[in-house]
Amino acid sequence: MRLGIDLGGTKIAGVVLDGGGAIRAEARVATPRDDYAGTLAAIAALVEGLESRAGPVHSVGVGMPGAIAPETGLVKNANSTWLNGRPFADDLAHALGRPVRVENDANCLAVSEAVDGAGAGACVVWAIILGTGVGSGIALDGRALSGRGRIAGEWGHNPLPSPRDDERPGPACYCGRTGCIETWLSGPGLAADHARRTGGSLTAEGVVAAMRMGEPIARETFARYRDRLGRALAHVVNILDPDVIVIGGGLSRLPELFEGLTDLAAPHVFSDRFDTPIRPSLHGDASGVRGAAWLWGGADAT
Repeated sequence: MRLGIDLGGTKIAGVVLDGGGAIRAEARVATPRDDYAGTLAAIAALVEGLESRAGPVHSVGVGMPGAIAPETGLVKNANSTWLNGRPFADDLAHALGRPVRVENDANCLAVSEAVDGAGAGACVVWAIILGTGVGSGIALDGRALSGRGRIAGEWGHNPLPSPRDDERPGPACYCGRTGCIETWLSGPGLAADHARRTGGSLTAEGVVAAMRMGEPIARETFARYRDRLGRALAHVVNILDPDVIVIGGGLSRLPELFEGLTDLAAPHVFSDRFDTPIRPSLHGDASGVRGAAWLWGGADAT
């Protein structure tokens, strides 16, 4: 059995999977925000509680925001900022008294969907997250591709491809740049684009609701969003050419997102044909924690 932990900004989820991917135990607790020692203690208690219910586990994997810098062993790029600059992997291994594998949460999504999700059986799975933020991860034969600097898949902080005149220079991003994909394709980015056209203050959920009711400006906002998504997908397809594209995050729950999305990306793909499947994640919100459990073994774990 394998135990996975998904360390988020507001919650820590845990799951124990057997060799076939069936859930043997699961639990979640609130994340002790801005408390590094408390975060380690909460994960240790969660692991102990899961093992008390499911029995001893073979391995522990953890998905987290950001990455472990290979040259220092310290956390970098985490929006859970109290983790940054800390030797999280080493400290957690010490707290648990066993080795752990730690990976970016988007990469865990990719592993989960590649092992037994919407990309099962595919060699190259590109999994993206469209939610409060925008990110992505890559799985090769069921294993996470982290890259030399552990930044493989950092899609959200590249500029929007083929920008129109009215998209330059683009909204300011917290990373210090302008026009990042995240500023256009996140939930807050969708809401901000609508607000710039209307002067209103609808949330992303409100924009979608208005679109579904046929409100013209909301329909235009959602059409712009999907056009930008098509361009952003094509940019990575031209580099990676994945076998399957899997979309997770809150916006992946919208059926309208996927209608004709391949056709929107196709004109920007450098090929005479583009028929790569684009699918919603099979495991939804559970993909991250399941992928963390599969970090030990990847596709050959089954």
